[in-house]
Amino acid sequence: MNTYPLSAARALALHVQGLDLPNSRRRPTPEEILAGVLQLGCVQVDTLQMVARSHYLVLWSRLNAYDPPVFDDLMFSDSRQLFEGWQHAACVIPLKDYRYQMPDMRKLREHPNAWWLDWLSKVEHQQMLARIRERAQSGDPMQAADFPEPKRKHGSWWDWGIAKTGLEYLRAIGELILDSRVNFVIRYRQASQVLPDWVNTEEPSVEERDRYWIEQASRALGIFLPAHACEYAYMKKERGLPHVQALQKASTLGEAQIPCADKKTRTLLVHRTYLSALEQAADGMLPASRTTFLSPFDNLFWGMGRDRLFWNFRHVLEAYKPTAQRQWGYFCLPILHRDRLVGRFDPKLERSTGHLWFKSLWLEPGIRPTETLVKGTARVLLDFLRFHRAKHLTIENSNPPEFGRKLMKAL
Repeated sequence: MNTYPLSAARALALHVQGLDLPNSRRRPTPEEILAGVLQLGCVQVDTLQMVARSHYLVLWSRLNAYDPPVFDDLMFSDSRQLFEGWQHAACVIPLKDYRYQMPDMRKLREHPNAWWLDWLSKVEHQQMLARIRERAQSGDPMQAADFPEPKRKHGSWWDWGIAKTGLEYLRAIGELILDSRVNFVIRYRQASQVLPDWVNTEEPSVEERDRYWIEQASRALGIFLPAHACEYAYMKKERGLPHVQALQKASTLGEAQIPCADKKTRTLLVHRTYLSALEQAADGMLPASRTTFLSPFDNLFWGMGRDRLFWNFRHVLEAYKPTAQRQWGYFCLPILHRDRLVGRFDPKLERSTGHLWFKSLWLEPGIRPTETLVKGTARVLLDFLRFHRAKHLTIENSNPPEFGRKLMKAL
């Protein structure tokens, strides 16, 4: 088994995620946006939107500023190639992989869990499902507001009424599919009326589905610990690790010794597609040239502890912590500079005024605001502002203060 330097592992990990290409001002094409999703396998959707929502940010990090409606068209136009489903979490998924959602659709339809059994047992809920199914026959898009309900006391979290829950249930079992999403208004249509004819709807076995997801995760990670493939695929280890071992036995996965950032040498797995790329990285022929900002939900962080293993960087989403317990901020975006995670910032966009605020800006211990780092960060920050149609920037706090001052001067 060969030993490779940590720099090679970093370079390969960034390469397979599309995070190593030099920055440019060229707007990506729809084909490149689609290719970005295909490369990652799926992209997480989340409701937090201090800046652009996460699935938009993940593609921006890799492709520069683009028009989000172009991404939306890939999900919702008549020539759609993507859809929203459940994989790592709520995700944008290629329609070519639609069939791998079907085992869970069947499971929920035929063997609902206790919560759904209770919900489905209520007469008014069954009546709502009948109303939704009847309306779906028309082929027109529909939303929760199309099904008026009596006023009720609102909760503080997932505050779904009967109609919204019914729509989501029918989507989860495969009868409906998302037809559009504008801010928080979601419209649904009957899946059979929306899915293109080319989409494969032959249901795989659970075993086949799990094997596919683990290999997809292995390819998207490139170099990883066995548990990382399970975490990327959102699969319990006792279910996923046998598939990892099967891929090793089939020589789909090779091994490499890597001295990691914590000074411990570990045996990592490498997808065979990237064995030659690892050799190139070790020879310095696969340089990471990109400076960019990463969503807190970016695929790069889907393997637990990978941030510390490769970069000695502790990535934390603190949005769900009480304010007093936050160390860095509510919605921090890590800063990637070449092959290092060098800092983070907590942004908030005022959409009405086009003003972007950095509530805090941090560099990692030992990272100095060199001219190269400042120029690279300033360049990507201009693209970030353009992507958000923001005209003004204020940095409220910077640690060290010198970084914020130099960055504003470079802008």
